[in-house]
Amino acid sequence: MARQGQRTTLDERIEIGERSDAGQTDPEISAAMGRSVWTVRKWRRRHQREGRPGLASRVGRPHTSALGSFSPELREVIRQMRQAHPGWGPQTIRTELEVDRPFAAQALPSRSRIAAFLKQEGLTRRYERHSDLPQPRTEVPRQAHEEWEMDAKGALMVGEAGLVSLINICDVFSTLKAESYPCVGVSKPTAFDYQLALRRAFLRHGLPQWVALDHDSVFYDNTSPSPYPTPLHLWLIALGVEVTFGRKGCPTDQAIVERAHQTLTQQALLGQALADQPAIQAALDDRRDFLNTRFPSRSLGHRPPLVAYPEALHSGRPYRPEWERELLEMQWVYAYLAQGRWFRRVSAQGQFSLGNHRYGVGKALANQMLEITFDPETQTFVCRSEDASQTIRLPAQGLSQADLMGELEPPVTLPVYQLALPFSLPTWRQMQLYNDLTGTTL
Repeated sequence: MARQGQRTTLDERIEIGERSDAGQTDPEISAAMGRSVWTVRKWRRRHQREGRPGLASRVGRPHTSALGSFSPELREVIRQMRQAHPGWGPQTIRTELEVDRPFAAQALPSRSRIAAFLKQEGLTRRYERHSDLPQPRTEVPRQAHEEWEMDAKGALMVGEAGLVSLINICDVFSTLKAESYPCVGVSKPTAFDYQLALRRAFLRHGLPQWVALDHDSVFYDNTSPSPYPTPLHLWLIALGVEVTFGRKGCPTDQAIVERAHQTLTQQALLGQALADQPAIQAALDDRRDFLNTRFPSRSLGHRPPLVAYPEALHSGRPYRPEWERELLEMQWVYAYLAQGRWFRRVSAQGQFSLGNHRYGVGKALANQMLEITFDPETQTFVCRSEDASQTIRLPAQGLSQADLMGELEPPVTLPVYQLALPFSLPTWRQMQLYNDLTGTTL
């Protein structure tokens, strides 16, 4: 193996130092992280000599050009190709040069030398290592309401109502259909739609132990290699419901709810002349009750879910919308965030984004990669500069009970709440919430 350096990110260099401190050898770290032994050795030694400050990247122009033995004209053409086509890699550029008349007859640099030149010129993208959100260790559920699956079916046309995206929630162990909520007029449900569907399921069947989700952007931050949990995720944690994510591109990880999409569509929606959201919801509620109490399931010995498992009617963890503020335990959210570590690059204006909130650290840290952790005692984000010479604490945003409650917060805190006419899609959601509140009359 060639002893050439490999580009590493700050979080990788920190991990090398942590693994070394834990007693792992260079070959063990190399195998675990997929990096060469020489790269590991370099950063392990620097960590031992200089500590955390030594892990900062020391970027600078090499004393000699990566393509120093080639003509300035060739270097300029490569530079222009990359700038005009940012998606072209070193191999593509070399292949294009082979048919370029001025250079076709000349010796051309190798793909690796072109790659080194692009890196030297600052024409490569900065890559960051992916780190998943902390997840609880789960096993195959052994009783009802240990695990629910939630997902939305792709939009379909339903009668006069038009486009409908259907959210379904199922209990994995008993196959109970816990909720079906139609989102009319949209092709993709919002976080508020999923939150309402969950509240309706909680109200009817109680709180489960955990909810299994896919990697849809409503549930999972797909914009960063070190994702921050979404408000929906944190809301579930505050309710004492853990969250797990299936493997990307593996719909079979949610096989129960995927089958429910097909069953409920055929049972309640296919070929029906349903005019609006209330009519669709009534049809879904009726057929879900039929499937849960009367329809024989082959997987349950030709028994309906609530006949095979009567205990699946309720989890034993009661929920009411008007109780939600008291049910939300923010200390569980703080403890969860304390397990995380995020890396964000500071913009030229001295800002970075975390959880759809903007934070400012000053232009002195512009373009640096910050290591960010959460302090549960002070509810602040602890931001360390790349060379660890500066530590900045920032109050966390978006972590109040009102932030997590979303659309439910106004009706449970105000004595009178007037709905605006004409009814919009958010208003329909609020009407569903009010119908679930004790003593509410519309």
